[in-house]
Amino acid sequence: MNAVDKYLAGRIAEREQAGNLRALSAQRSPVDFYSNDYLGLSTTGLLASLTPVGNHSTGSTGSRLLSGNSPQALALEHTLAIFHKAEAALLFNSGYDANIGLLSSIISRDTIVLSDELCHASIIDGIRLSLTTHKYKFRHNDLNDLETKLKRHATTGKPVIVVAESVYSMDGDKAPLTDMAALCGQHHAALVIDEAHATGVFGINGEGLVCALGLEDKIFARIHTFGKALGCHGAAVVGSAMLQQYLINYARSFIYTTALPPHSLQAIHSAYQHLQSHTFTNQPLHDLIAYFKAQVAGIPCWKQSSTPIQAYVAGNNEKAKQLATRLQQSGLQVSPILHPTVPAGQERLRVCLHTFNTREQVDVLIATTAN
Repeated sequence: MNAVDKYLAGRIAEREQAGNLRALSAQRSPVDFYSNDYLGLSTTGLLASLTPVGNHSTGSTGSRLLSGNSPQALALEHTLAIFHKAEAALLFNSGYDANIGLLSSIISRDTIVLSDELCHASIIDGIRLSLTTHKYKFRHNDLNDLETKLKRHATTGKPVIVVAESVYSMDGDKAPLTDMAALCGQHHAALVIDEAHATGVFGINGEGLVCALGLEDKIFARIHTFGKALGCHGAAVVGSAMLQQYLINYARSFIYTTALPPHSLQAIHSAYQHLQSHTFTNQPLHDLIAYFKAQVAGIPCWKQSSTPIQAYVAGNNEKAKQLATRLQQSGLQVSPILHPTVPAGQERLRVCLHTFNTREQVDVLIATTAN
């Protein structure tokens, strides 16, 4: 065994000993309480019925700057910009690609970056890939801590970027976007918001939490991903036309990768057609969220959330895995979230609610975790 193999084996052994070794599994219980398919678009067949099959090409053939651009991609970006009330939009192959491409390129060596301590790994990696050494975290959703750091750094004359998420993927809580945008405006800081778990869920037509609050003109850039509530794949950064032009020139995860294939563009287009149709409503999802909240009110292990993401904090890896196994044996697919994905002591069950879940299924889930 060479030195590299020894290193890999040692790291794997560390995870095994800690009880948090990750592995792929294809086993699934009948009732979905674990996926990000909040509106059920990936499983109901609706997108397939809306997606035209006239284009039989299986690939885009290259990057957008070489052979991979198309009228279809340009038209979709125009649709996305209008829908999300922005000047322009730029497609990326995933939310991860969008975050690392955006953040690594707009953050210069002299930029000061303030990010929420619970930001997603793609945001953390995007900041790491930038050249700045001026990167700081503020306490989760803590406006006082953010204001203190803004006051400290805004006087330096260097550009300041604040990064947060509208809905957080592990706790399911929302950022105080209105006050956060006001703070950034006062201190001339650019605010970047990841709307991954808000797209399709918030806003009358699923425009996201920023639009639902009427804040689109106060946000420098938004990231909307399509692999969650929209049941597709890919993502877009929406913002100004200048930002779009800049990213085309400097975002490496856009420039140096094969573009989304035609069938992906068609699926995204179909999802947005659905959001804009007279039949679309996300109200049933919010009705189920309200029911869930009422049932778990006063139970300490359940975090309070008004989004599809609900968290039962087990407190350690073993208990989280045992609870997940018990739920799966009851026919409910719920995944344990272990350290280091969450901090030690915050190991949990991450429950995702969907339009296709029933109140009876919710009752079984809550009763099973209580036993």
